[in-house]
Amino acid sequence: MTETWDPAAAGVLRLPSGRLVRGRGLRHPLPAGSRPDFALYLLGKEPPGVEWEHRWVRWPDFWLPSDREAAAGALREAWERAVTERVEVACGGGKGRTGTALACLAVLDGVPAGRAVAYVREHYDRHAVETPWQRRFVARFGTSTVTP
Repeated sequence: MTETWDPAAAGVLRLPSGRLVRGRGLRHPLPAGSRPDFALYLLGKEPPGVEWEHRWVRWPDFWLPSDREAAAGALREAWERAVTERVEVACGGGKGRTGTALACLAVLDGVPAGRAVAYVREHYDRHAVETPWQRRFVARFGTSTVTP
């Protein structure tokens, strides 16, 4: 079993269950310290190669995932793995798509869908979840038929 993230490290979000997930922007340098065990990359094109296990969800900047069912499955995998592994969620800037995904992880963790964006803005980044459709995606995530 791997140690999870340092809760004081940059970009680390503590979910109500105690799971720790790191959000970040791929346009910024990799933070010093521990590397992820697993990463979920939310990009319009395939991410650059990395040394750790990862999944790519096609998710254009400022929009929603191209395949919402696949995104829901990837989010559930990230949430489950965060119990014992260092899980990273990242997009280009680390705010819109990453914030949306982190808010969905908060929903999976028991935060009401209508409060999840506020939770992530309070505990991760006040600018997280950038567009009205990203906010709607989170609000509907808990009731959607594609939510695992």
